[in-house]
Amino acid sequence: MLEIKQIHKAFGSLEVLKGVDLNVEKGDVVAVLGPSGSGKTTLLRCINFLETADSGRMIFDGEQFDLGHMSKKDIARLRKKTAFVFQSYNLFRNKTALQNVTEGLIVARRTPKTEAMEIGRRMLDKVGLSDRYDYYPNQLSGGQQQRVAIARALATNPEIIFFDEPTSALDPELIGEVLGVMQQLAREGMTMLVVTHEISFARDVSNKVVFMEHGVVVEAESSKDFFEHPRQPRSREFIQNVLNRAQGA
Repeated sequence: MLEIKQIHKAFGSLEVLKGVDLNVEKGDVVAVLGPSGSGKTTLLRCINFLETADSGRMIFDGEQFDLGHMSKKDIARLRKKTAFVFQSYNLFRNKTALQNVTEGLIVARRTPKTEAMEIGRRMLDKVGLSDRYDYYPNQLSGGQQQRVAIARALATNPEIIFFDEPTSALDPELIGEVLGVMQQLAREGMTMLVVTHEISFARDVSNKVVFMEHGVVVEAESSKDFFEHPRQPRSREFIQNVLNRAQGA
């Protein structure tokens, strides 16, 4: 479904991505792990054209694209097939939960308002917010705001959803409600590429793990093999460090 080959990205003299390859099949839930500064978020932003890669190729639904020379038309066309969930929600503060979900449908996709409202209510129901249609972001918890953001992503009926550390801005007690929604989406077959620090999600929900450090992919395996039989010493060290921190907490 999605294949990335040799993606490079630098900010000035800082080379952040140094030739990253990535494969996502339909129905995959791919967790991208790695220490801070490893290039995970930059990779995700380049794939969704929030940043422009210096070079690299993308194959999406059988079509091939040069990531360093993308036309606005191709970017717009590809974005209609994808959705992005940010770590900081990115909701309109002056719009209700329902309006946040329907705004893109009505304005960008020219969906009739009645149809958009129906879709919006259905998506909010799906993420457990059927009683929060008319609430503004400042009336919602962080977990509820992130679930509105997920509903907004789902409303466009994407082929794949990109998640950029969707729980990192949440208080610990609110993380579970967001991960629960993502687990439900995984069970339903939604294709997801998730940059995350949540090891439990990577181990128990994702079916593939990509481990990055210093702008390269250190290891890419099934989740089971990555956690039970990591091939690279750095992968084993990372897993052990994370587990030690979890036990200390």
